[in-house]
Amino acid sequence: MAKVDVVRAAMVQAMKNGEKERKNALSMLLSALKNATIDKRADLTDEESDVVIRKEIKQTQETLESTPADRTDIIDQCKLRISVYEEFVPKMMEVDEIKTVIEKVLADLGIEAPTMKDKGKIMKVLMPLVKGKADGKVVNETLTGYWD
Repeated sequence: MAKVDVVRAAMVQAMKNGEKERKNALSMLLSALKNATIDKRADLTDEESDVVIRKEIKQTQETLESTPADRTDIIDQCKLRISVYEEFVPKMMEVDEIKTVIEKVLADLGIEAPTMKDKGKIMKVLMPLVKGKADGKVVNETLTGYWD
């Protein structure tokens, strides 16, 4: 079943259960997925759907971070939306999992002591392996830790 159908089914269930806030969050997510489908002019793959959902999570996170502390209504709404959205994407890789992939890439490239000069070469091989599974910022920080 396509992600858009899974989200739609969850939204219907939320309406039946009377969960207004959850239904609203799912409605926003469904709109984002539909808009991406329209832009692509074809159905989204699961990977493309994950990218759309992660983008929504990131935008909501940015809203949360820029919201003044006294606006608890917006803060609570953002936290709820993020928790709902995260139900529909695979869990991101942890730092230990990223390190395992980095070590495999270093072995494949034959690099025993990576330096800053090797970063571009390493990232070129590494990023396709973790794309959609790990936050690029965390991957970059983890890789940089190898030559600090």
